[in-house]
Amino acid sequence: MIPRRILGKTGLSLPILGFGASSLGQEFRSVRIDEALRSVQMALDCGMNFIDTSPFYGRGMSEVLLGIALRGVPRDSYTLCTKLGRYDLGHFDFSARRVAESVDVSLHRLGTDHLDIVLCHDIEFVPMQQIVDETLPALRRQVAAGKVRFIGFSGYPQKVFRFMLDQTGVDCVLSYNQATLQNTRFLEETVPYLESKGVGALNAGPFSARLLTPAALPAWLKEPEDVKAAARRAAELCTARGTDIAKLALQYSCSHPGLTSTLAGSANPENIRKWAQWLSEPMDPDLLQEVLGVFRPVHNIGHREGLPENN
Repeated sequence: MIPRRILGKTGLSLPILGFGASSLGQEFRSVRIDEALRSVQMALDCGMNFIDTSPFYGRGMSEVLLGIALRGVPRDSYTLCTKLGRYDLGHFDFSARRVAESVDVSLHRLGTDHLDIVLCHDIEFVPMQQIVDETLPALRRQVAAGKVRFIGFSGYPQKVFRFMLDQTGVDCVLSYNQATLQNTRFLEETVPYLESKGVGALNAGPFSARLLTPAALPAWLKEPEDVKAAARRAAELCTARGTDIAKLALQYSCSHPGLTSTLAGSANPENIRKWAQWLSEPMDPDLLQEVLGVFRPVHNIGHREGLPENN
C-alpha cells in the first residue's frame, strides 16, 4: 500500500501519490468514457485515494466524469480536491459571487454534499490582492456552511506563496512542476516557509508535463529549448540503463517528506498500476546522481506564468 502523510494542520492523511484527474478532461488526448471510469477505479484500488480536479480541466468534463466514476464509492473512502476561479484558458473569475456558484456546481457535478479541499486555481493570472480580500473570505463562508472542509490556492511562480501567506492563512497550497529532477524551487524556496506556517504542501507534475518521460512533448510546453534538450539526454541515459526516466522522476518527487502528496494523472489504467508498482521499488541512487548531473546546467530553469508582477 502507498505510504501516507498528514497534510499540515488539517489532520487529513493522504497517500504520497494522489490521482490528478486533469487527464479525464482530455487535456492531453481524447479519452473514452470507459477508460476514464477504469482509471479512477484503478487509482482507488492502488491506494491513490486523494483525487484532484478542477472546473478548468476539460471545461467541466473532468468533474463530470469523476462524479460518475465515484458513484457508489463510500464518500469517506477518498479525499476530494477541486478548484475555482479558472474556467478557461483566459477566463478567470475570483469574485465572491462566483465562489459560491462554483462550489455548488462542483458539488453537483461530483455528486457529493461536501468538498474536502477547494483551491483558488492559478492565482498568478490576476491581481492577487483580490484573492486575499475577496476570494478567500468567500471560501471561508463555504466552510462555515459545511460545503467545504479546507481551503488554499495553487500557483506556479514561487513568489505567490509568500505574497499570500504573509497576509492571510490557508490550510494548504499546491505547486506544480517544481519538485522534480530538473526543478526543485518549490522544495528549496517554499516548503520550509510552509512548514514554519503549518501550511500543507501539495505537489503536482512529477513528470513536468511529459518533460520527464520518454513520450513526445506537448506542443504547448513552455520550457526553454535547453531544458528540453537536457530532458531528452536524461531520458536516453535512463533507457540505456534499462529503465524509464518517468520511474525515477516519480520516485524522486514522492520521496520528499516535506510534500504531503504528489499528484499524477492518466486516463490509462495501466499507467496508474505501474506508478503504484514503481513506488514499492527502491530508487537507484547511482542513476539519480547521473540524471541530476545531466540537469545541473539547467537546474531550476523554468518559465514565466501569469501577470509579470506576480513572477
